Amino acid sequence: MEGQPDAEPRDREQMDCEREAVGDEWKRWQRGQVRNTLHLVSAVAQWILLLACLIYLGIDFLRPTTTQSDKVLWTHIRYTGKSIKGVAMNLSAELGPIQIRNGSIMIPCDGLYLVSLKSSIYMEEEDLLKLTLVKGTHKTTSSALWEQTVQKSDTTVNLTTVLFLFQEDRVTLWTNSNATISGLSFSLVLVTPRADCRS
Repeated sequence: MEGQPDAEPRDREQMDCEREAVGDEWKRWQRGQVRNTLHLVSAVAQWILLLACLIYLGIDFLRPTTTQSDKVLWTHIRYTGKSIKGVAMNLSAELGPIQIRNGSIMIPCDGLYLVSLKSSIYMEEEDLLKLTLVKGTHKTTSSALWEQTVQKSDTTVNLTTVLFLFQEDRVTLWTNSNATISGLSFSLVLVTPRADCRS
């Protein structure tokens, strides 16, 4: 019986050690659970971020691109037909954002414009013909921007120049006699755009 009191403290120590071991094991398991939870939250956050990036890139890819030609104001006209003495040619835009109304090119804002014109002309009556690019819609009140005299022996007209035009100007093309205009190609491009320019 004398050994029993010694056995009791040993059993207590052993039980205390086991409890500590179990408590340590429990704490390690809890830390592992916290670590696993943090890894899971981090992985979910990374996947959400990756998905958001893919959606952003997908939307950006599907959005129509704004090319330089959308930002630059220009027009390109092709014309084949008869010109009538004293009447503006009935031009119509083939391409470009600059508007054409009633055969007149509507200048959208002040600036330098690159003008290019090429055409073949066949005169029907006279030996000389004047081809005039004018600012305005009425021959009497318009001012000439460019004028070229064409002889019967000449059949081709070429023009490349830069003109300063003002907003609300209207540009038209006239002849001083009847003629057949073939393959007229006319381009007008704004070279110096301003921030307040409207298309």
